[in-house]
Amino acid sequence: MGYAIAQALLRRGARVKLISAPSALLPPSGSEFFPVETAQEMAEAMDKALKGASALVMAAAVADYRPIEVSSRKIKKNGENLCLELVPNPDLLASFRGDYLRVGFAAESEELLPNAEKKRLRKNLDLIVANDITRSDSGFDRDTNKVFFLDAGGSEELPVLTKQEVAERLVDRLTSLLRAKA
Repeated sequence: MGYAIAQALLRRGARVKLISAPSALLPPSGSEFFPVETAQEMAEAMDKALKGASALVMAAAVADYRPIEVSSRKIKKNGENLCLELVPNPDLLASFRGDYLRVGFAAESEELLPNAEKKRLRKNLDLIVANDITRSDSGFDRDTNKVFFLDAGGSEELPVLTKQEVAERLVDRLTSLLRAKA
């Protein structure tokens, strides 16, 4: 979804800085690409990329937790149980604030709209895109998505669309929000 949004923004003439964890997808031509592997690296890349930005769109969340220790080599099986201690990652979407519009996504498996609206308010987002990840035609590893846009004015339900079509609609909404802000 993030790559589709980057492509849609580039087609409209936006300057795009794409921050991405490892992916089989190639960054869209014309984007400034920041490859990252950890939440820490993402925070550092965001700090650089957001200088002078008009909008922050986070199409995917960083993992909520990370291992407290990372091994640089294979951990061999020895017949005993292995326990991983996890610590919370920082909430990047909540912590990065500035004079730019903030758009997040809510991938939910239950109570889609109430949970998405709570997240929008808690993180003080201008817009949140909510999708039900339990649907067979939506969410991860699909070419289509069924989403709702939620902002201070209410919600808009979109039909099942390709991710590229969702991205185009999102850019339309983002453009309207930027005009209203100006």
